[in-house]
Formats: sequence, C-alpha cells, structure tokens
Amino acid sequence: MQISLLRAHAARLPLLSSALRASRHSLGALAILLLLSIGGVPAVGQAQGLPDFTVLVENVGGSVVNIRTTERQRARGNGAPEMDEDMLEFFKRFGVPIPGQQSPRRTPQQPAPQESEPQQRGVGSGFILNADGYVMTNAHVVEGAEEVFVTLTDKREFKARVIGADKRTDVAVVKIEAAGLQAVRVGDVGRLKVGEWVIAIGSPFGLENTVTAGIVSAKARDTGDFLPFIQTDVAINPGNSGGPLINMRGEVVGINSQIYSRSGSFIGISFAIPIDEAIRVADQLRASGRVIRGRIGVQIDQVTKEVAESIGLGKPSGAMVRSVEAGGPADKAGVEAGDIITKFDGRTIEKAGDLPRIVGSAKPGTKATLEVFRRGASKELSVTVVELEAERPRNAPAERNAPKLPSVIGLLGLAVSDLSEAQKSELKVKNGVRVEAIEGAASRAGIREGDIVLSLDKTEISSVKQFEAAIGKLDRPKSVTLLVKRGEWVNYIVIRPAR
Repeated sequence: MQISLLRAHAARLPLLSSALRASRHSLGALAILLLLSIGGVPAVGQAQGLPDFTVLVENVGGSVVNIRTTERQRARGNGAPEMDEDMLEFFKRFGVPIPGQQSPRRTPQQPAPQESEPQQRGVGSGFILNADGYVMTNAHVVEGAEEVFVTLTDKREFKARVIGADKRTDVAVVKIEAAGLQAVRVGDVGRLKVGEWVIAIGSPFGLENTVTAGIVSAKARDTGDFLPFIQTDVAINPGNSGGPLINMRGEVVGINSQIYSRSGSFIGISFAIPIDEAIRVADQLRASGRVIRGRIGVQIDQVTKEVAESIGLGKPSGAMVRSVEAGGPADKAGVEAGDIITKFDGRTIEKAGDLPRIVGSAKPGTKATLEVFRRGASKELSVTVVELEAERPRNAPAERNAPKLPSVIGLLGLAVSDLSEAQKSELKVKNGVRVEAIEGAASRAGIREGDIVLSLDKTEISSVKQFEAAIGKLDRPKSVTLLVKRGEWVNYIVIRPAR
C-alpha cells in the first residue's frame, strides 16, 4: 500500500524532499505535509473549480413563471386523474395537490356531477419575454387548454391569452395583462459550447421555482423537421416544459422541451429548442398569430456513406428525394425521386434536416435554384416555393393485378416483371420493373416483393429485357445500387452479389 501511494504521488516528491530538509526532526510537520500531499490540495482545487449558481438564480429566477391550464370535461366519479401508483404516492408524500382531485368528499347519497366543469389539465413553465407581459412557453403546454393561468414568483396569478402556438417547433406565446415585469436576456446560441454549464428553472411535477444544472451535451441534434435541438444532461421532468435553459452569463439560450425516457421521467438526456429559432417563431406569432413557412413538395431521407460512394456522390451529404408530390413545386421544376438535393438557393445542404429548415424560412412565392445530383452528374433546376400547409394523409397506391411474367436473375436473387401503362399511371412512375420474388443477395439487402426497381446503378430501367441486359454487364464482385420505390417512397438499396 505504501509503494502504491508513493507511485501515485511521485509528482509531489520534490515538495516532500524540500520540506524534510527544512524540518528533519519534526514528525508532526512531516505528517501534515503527507496529508496535504495525498488528499488536501486536490480537494481544495476541486472545490474552487465548481460553479456557484446562487447569484445567477437570484438574477434570472424572477423572469420564470409557472403555467397552469384547465379544460372542460365531464368529472370522473372521484375527480382524480388516471396516474400510476408511484406518481400518486409522490404527490401525497410531498403534499402536492393532485390535478383534478376534489378536496371535499361526496357522500354516497350525492350523485357525481354530470355537467362539464373546469378541471386542472396540466402544469408547465415559461418565461417573460418583455416587461409588457408576453410569455414564451411550449405549444404542447397550452394545447387544448380551456384556460391558461400564469403565476409569477411573487405569487401573483394572471389569466393569460394565447397569442399563438406552433406545433412544428413546439413554441407558443401567451399574454398577461401586467407591466413592469422582469424580462429575460436572450443569449447567442452560436457562442454556446459543448461542455458549457447551463441551468434550468421550472416547475417539475408542479413544484415551482426548481433549479437543476448540468452541461451542454451536444448541439444541432436532428430530432425534429424544423429544429436542431440543444442536448443537455440537465434534469428535466414533466412540468419543466417551456422553462428557460440559461447559460452562466444569465442569458436564455433555449426552451426546455423534450426528454429521452422510457419511463416518462428524466434519465439523463434532455432537449431544448434553440432560442434564436424560438424567437423567430415568436415574432411571427405575435405579428399574425401563426407561422408562415415555405415548402417545395418532396419527402426526403439521409444519404448514407454507402449510397454516396455507390452513386459517385463522394461524401454522404445532401437530402435524398424519396417522393415527389404530384403537381407540386418540385415536380414542376423537374425534381425526380432518387435525386440528391445538394444546394438550395446557393446554400449547401449538408444533411437531410437542413433542407426543411432552409426551405421553411423562404418566403412563399420566392423563386430559388435547386442543385441536384442525378445519375452521376449535378444539375440546376428552378423552383417556386409555396406555403406549407397542414399535412395531408397519403394513401399508398395499389399494386394489385400486376402481370406475372417473372424473370429470375441469379446474380442478384431477383425475379421481376414488366409494368403495364395502367400500373405506371397508378404507381405514378415513368419507368421500372416490379419485383415478383426474392432470394439470396436481394433478400439480405432488404428488397421486398412488390418493390419497383427504377434504376440499376446509373441506368434507368424501363423493362425486364433492359434489366437483364444491365445485369449482364455487371462486374460480379462489385456492389450494385438499385433505386427502389415502395408505396409512395423511394430509396437506394445496395446489393452485394453472391460470389
């Protein structure tokens, strides 16, 4: 054990040697020096390195609010909402009122109320945008609410009016009739660094003014179509939603919005909406009550490294077009399923998530240039952006009554048949062959019966005969890239032929 300690603290031997020379006959001094060497100095250093959040909380805490919502619903027999036993025990143990529970007990002779009456729906958080009473929170906090109440840290409560809510970004703005409020300072998300300390203030489980701390775990997490989220390890639980994520300068850098959890409670990963994105949404909500976004009518997916190499794109970048809306802007511009969109109006598309954000920020009616990569070459197309509307349900085209004229191709393990003109019209394709049976390499790659093969490597396929000819020219050891349509979607599938 003594040898181990000496090895662990070899760096401090010069200090000990000097001390021994200065006090050879003092065993007490030697003991003190050993204690400092082994444990004391690091402990002091560590304590000095930890952040102190007290001043930060005092300065910013007054800008954070509690948001309570109600809805009109038929009261249950006991007035209590459905929740698991652990959650009920939590509320009872800490004396937190159970949402929707009636305080006085009814006697058996008293019938349960049948008429609709306001019942507490949920609890969330928010923060004051300006001194005139505009408050920012999450859209899911106020969604479906009959009434919204905002409680300040000084316990004043106001009935709020919902100015607007945007589901796609989960941002909402509500207004209370108050003045002289303490507003937050908005930070620069661009300066936020991974590993930086941040804190959250909110009302987890309805417990107001709760502070939790952690670090920024990652930036630009693609967990939504229109938002690159900030990932943190700050403890976020139900009720924290809509509260601010604050940096060490006392500036709001995000809105706490989501957690990654299998249980519904915090397990170490949480997500916040970047404040710059949220402010852009809030400005539109305050101006018109809604957010106007652009669209071009494509469904997209990521470009994998394997696909990028197989089609000659090089690095895995851009957005792969899986489906083109018939008659939409992209369709009119000449975009095809299987194209890789690499630029929009001069802005590079590094990953698929970049495209909806860039197009969404474009004003409807704007003409833009699309750069697409198609069959080994880049091409520029002109597209006119239109306004993004509510998503419409899509029905997959039927693939019945296909003529059974299989041609088994041993190298890839595919049996395909020609498409009739009626099937091409129904499937909304100009060319292709239908997969009738699979085995071997095709089965391992994920090809399914009923898939439509649109191209093989860089060659469009319009018939079984052409497909067989293309197979005959293949270099057996090399991988083959098929552009396949399944339902309304297209995707690249790489097949490694059997050797």
